[in-house]
Amino acid sequence: MELLIVGTLDGQIGAASKIAIEQGGHVSIADKIESALDILRSGKSVELVMIDVKLDVHKFISSLEQERINVLVVAAGVANDPVLAVRAIKAGAREYIPLPPDPELIGAVLAAATRENHALIYGDKKTEQVLKLAKQIAPSEANILLTGESGTGKEIFSRFIHDNSKRANKKFVAVNCAAIPETLLESELFGYEKGAFTGAVARRIGKFEEASDGTLLLDEISEMDIKIQAKLLRAIQEKEIDRIGGRAPVKVNTRIIATSNRNLEEAVKNGTFRQDLYYRLNVVNINIPPLKDRPGDIVVLAKHFAKKYSELNDIPLKPISKAAEEKLMNYLWPGNVRELENTVHRAVLLAGGTEIDDDAVILNSPDAVIEKAESASPADGFSGNTLASMERNLIIDTLKHTYGNRTTAANILGISIRTLRNKLKQYQDEGFDVPEGL
Repeated sequence: MELLIVGTLDGQIGAASKIAIEQGGHVSIADKIESALDILRSGKSVELVMIDVKLDVHKFISSLEQERINVLVVAAGVANDPVLAVRAIKAGAREYIPLPPDPELIGAVLAAATRENHALIYGDKKTEQVLKLAKQIAPSEANILLTGESGTGKEIFSRFIHDNSKRANKKFVAVNCAAIPETLLESELFGYEKGAFTGAVARRIGKFEEASDGTLLLDEISEMDIKIQAKLLRAIQEKEIDRIGGRAPVKVNTRIIATSNRNLEEAVKNGTFRQDLYYRLNVVNINIPPLKDRPGDIVVLAKHFAKKYSELNDIPLKPISKAAEEKLMNYLWPGNVRELENTVHRAVLLAGGTEIDDDAVILNSPDAVIEKAESASPADGFSGNTLASMERNLIIDTLKHTYGNRTTAANILGISIRTLRNKLKQYQDEGFDVPEGL
């Protein structure tokens, strides 16, 4: 976790830094907004900015937007200054942290900001086989394509490969190609020179340069616009990039790990993904099985998440009952590990008594429960339905469950918000009733 502190924090910099370091973070400090922007422009990997509420938070966040710098910002200040706190939130700060800093609060903010847990927890033989292959190819310089459904943990596996490579002591930089608008993705990847466009007030290093000598994860690369794919191909082939507005290419030495939840061969046939780029990325392909195909991971992961969210919410850790374990095992997990994590988090909060029982395990898609009746056919409940209709019903039912909140629905389903919007537009065009979005 890379934290950048901006300002004096009313003399609380030392305390905030110490807490962040104890939480496993690395801290950089800038006394002024311009100094902070210089650090961010330089390509330093920063995941969270904590800015003194007495500084011009609106100006800082506006500068980030103008210069296309994507980073989470929280404000911090003395607890008795509510006016400045409200002003900072309205300016775009995600959270407000009162000073002096509270260790538990900062720990929770850091955890929420990164939403990362790099531990690889497993108990299934299939997962063990995937890890064995990943560890075998990790020391090579080959580009790697990780495929699998959304929510299977492809980024966790990517970090595992990096940590077991010859580049382990260098940077691991991740870019979510689905989360960044197409208009910003090029500058995010390749950077830009001062004056390249309106708002480019200084040079900014892109993710390719930032990850040079290290590893660059291109998450959900199938969502990348085909025009940017051409520039990516050149960067991989020539080992050099062109900053937007630059006069000369910049040499890079970056290993690529790409992930996709789509069939890229089909995307190549459909003309939405370049064949030459596909071959460059697919030197080694590792497929991550869906959670339903590695049942040995389910209870092991559930116990891990129960511990994690009990600690995060300051709730005594309760064991998972046998009935709850059986309920977890008898579910198909369409959202994979991400859905399991959300389900267990919710169960931790809802559980009464001395254990997490099955009544606290609320499943997002009851239709995905595995039928146990001996006379039942494996296809019972699904026969007569096409895969497309089953997917449509799942998406619309989930959207109803979230009262039309599309961001929450996309998280539950384990797909990008862009993919969800495209699916819903398709269903509307086909005449299906789609809940109003939020």
